[in-house]
Amino acid sequence: MTFDVDAFERVVSDVVLPHARTIDANGEWPTEGLAALTAAGVLGLTVASDQGGGGGSMADAALVIERLATACGSTAMIVLMHYAATAVIEAHGPAEVRSAIGAGSHLTTLAFSEFGSRSHFWAPAGTATIAGDRARLDARKSWVTSARAATSYVWSSRAVAGDAGMTLWLVPSATPGLECGSEFDGLGLRGNGSVPVTATGAAIDRDAQLGDDGAGLDIALATALPWFLVLSAAFSLGLMEAVTSETGSHLSSTRLEHLGVTLIEQPIVRADFARMRLATDATRAFLADTLGALAAGREDAVLRVLESKALAAEAAIDVTDLAMKVCGGAAFRKELGIERRFRDSRAARVMAPTTDALLDFVGRAVSGLPLLDA
Repeated sequence: MTFDVDAFERVVSDVVLPHARTIDANGEWPTEGLAALTAAGVLGLTVASDQGGGGGSMADAALVIERLATACGSTAMIVLMHYAATAVIEAHGPAEVRSAIGAGSHLTTLAFSEFGSRSHFWAPAGTATIAGDRARLDARKSWVTSARAATSYVWSSRAVAGDAGMTLWLVPSATPGLECGSEFDGLGLRGNGSVPVTATGAAIDRDAQLGDDGAGLDIALATALPWFLVLSAAFSLGLMEAVTSETGSHLSSTRLEHLGVTLIEQPIVRADFARMRLATDATRAFLADTLGALAAGREDAVLRVLESKALAAEAAIDVTDLAMKVCGGAAFRKELGIERRFRDSRAARVMAPTTDALLDFVGRAVSGLPLLDA
């Protein structure tokens, strides 16, 4: 399915944005928005054109995620996780699933984090046991975005052979033995459908394995992680752009009648607004440099990727916090959309790999140490 840029922009403006407040207030799944985005070719954007997809790059996907995040954080996160999982399927999955994603009829997502190892996705506690041509999965996944709506999960388990290592699987969401937990009722991203998923003797085909047994961590680090980190940076950038724009409009249109000036004519407020713009522009420049490093195969590409999510996530927290300050009581009201972005921005800090984990990775990378202990 061809990605239609003009149709995408219309969907964001006419469907995604108008539903964002209700989705957040009620914790609703964005049914209308996703249907319209699918029709515009968004779900199939990153699938190769010879499989019926849009043939889009990571940079193309980043533009989509940033634009969606300006309108609805929940919808942006659903598509972000779909793109990250699709990257693994594109590299290691079957042609029929790639074609289905390319046609927009298959929504997928990552299922990495577990109750036992929390945000340490590199250490799955769940198991896979082989019996003939079937693999039995047992695990307690703590957060799976789009869990009830996804067609499939890119699922991690311990390696089949031995306790060490990780193996990845393409798991149909309708597999008997999979059970979704209670509805998500959280601080932000309230419509992204993230719930726990438990596998109890869930049997899938043995050939649903993605890559070699025990090679799952290498695949995750080389394929899923770069897409997730870079698109997370784009997600945070979209939140910052939206909040900075909303803040600018409010400060320029709201007056202190007794002084005869607008809020932006106050120097302290103006300086805070400038800090928001600087942080947003700096994040955009860093994201562009990261994408450029990947495209050019620069030596610092891996470092830039590791830095991108941490930098953007913390910048988005700072920018949305400043927006709450300079807009005062108006920002606390739902109609401006600032408090929604303030809440949504907090998610990136704790989504695996967390900001703290990424800072450790960056520190190791610049010190010549391995990312993970043996």
